[in-house]
Order: sequence, then C-alpha cells, then structure tokens
Amino acid sequence: MLDGIKGIIFDLDGTMVDSMWMWRQIDNEFMAAHGLDMTDELEEAIEGMSFRETAEYFVRTYPLKETADELMDIWVDMAIHKYRYEVPLKPGMAEFLPEMKRRGIRMGIATSNARILLDAVAQAHGLYEYMDAILTANEVKRGKPAPDVFLAVADKLDLEPADCLVFEDISQGIRAGLAAGMKVCAVSDEYSRAQEAQKRALAHYYIDSYAQVLDGTYERL
Repeated sequence: MLDGIKGIIFDLDGTMVDSMWMWRQIDNEFMAAHGLDMTDELEEAIEGMSFRETAEYFVRTYPLKETADELMDIWVDMAIHKYRYEVPLKPGMAEFLPEMKRRGIRMGIATSNARILLDAVAQAHGLYEYMDAILTANEVKRGKPAPDVFLAVADKLDLEPADCLVFEDISQGIRAGLAAGMKVCAVSDEYSRAQEAQKRALAHYYIDSYAQVLDGTYERL
C-alpha cells in the first residue's frame, strides 16, 4: 500500500479517532432539546459537510431561532469535553504515526470538523507532532465529496496528488479522495457499518486497524 507513497492525508473523525459515536449522541441530545426527531435522512444529508455547512443546513431545514454561528457555538460546547477526555485513537494509530514519521512520509489532516474541536482531540493525543499540514473543510471552497480539502493539504505538503494516500471512513470522504486523484484506504468504523459494501466498492484498500498497513494484512480491493 505504501509503495511510492510520499504523503498520507487523514480524515479525522472515524478515521484517526473513534469519535463518530459522539456526534450521534450530540445530534440526538440537540434534536431532543428542540423537540425534533433525528432521522437517517438527516444523517445522510449532512455526511461530509463542513461544520459551517452543517449549521447552515440546520438553519434552512428546521424552525430554529439560532443562527448558524450560534449553532456552531452550541455544538462546540457539547463536543469539546468529549474530545479531550472520552475519544480514543483508532486501533493501531498510536504505532502507525511514529513509524510513518520514521520512514520520512509526510502527513496531513483534512477534516470536515471545526478547528477548535480538531485542536482539542489533536492536543489530547499528541497528533500535531506528526503532522506537516492541517486543514479543515471550512478553509476551502467546498466540503467533501468535493476534493478541495485534500488537494489543499497535498499542496501544503508540496506533493502531487498521485503521490498521496488518503485514509477515510465514510463514502463521501472516499469520493473526495478519489476526485483528488489519490489512492484511498477505507477505514472500518462502526458508525459507517451500513456503508461497508459501498466503501469497499469505492476504495483501493480496506483496514480494521492501522497495524494491517504495517504487517501487510490489509485488504486490496
């Protein structure tokens, strides 16, 4: 998988850290507090959106008194404690990052999350010491499945897209990596279990743990 690869670009939630359960919990708590129902259609609609795009979607779709900025503040307050103290790394990540750094492979993060929440979980797990470039989808024109954030991170890494490998846990992110002209490894995550067949159909590789990348037991699709 790593042959010829000069850079690795990670999604964050569900890919580097096991956090997608947290967002479902926050969504449920927020919707219940506002007398609204959490639906599968809502989850599918906001999948891959940037943090701001999600807030703007809520303002357009539901009878809320809050502005998009106020919604983001509410969600940040609900999430930041969980990111600092409750969200673990994905299996094998703690060993994978230092090994990639030892091999001289440049690394970056391309996330749809907000910078303040990225900071909370990255600082909790010491992720920044391994990263050469970090961008959120809020900092580019279009969120995933558009390729903008992956292309922007590759540019910051000073690498061609074809020299980069993307790790992603959801179909929209996989599509974004493919649209950027990069190889993509799908990462198993309980939150996206319903997408597993689609993820396998789209991606080049599939893993349950980053240890599989190192020992060669990953699935080639």
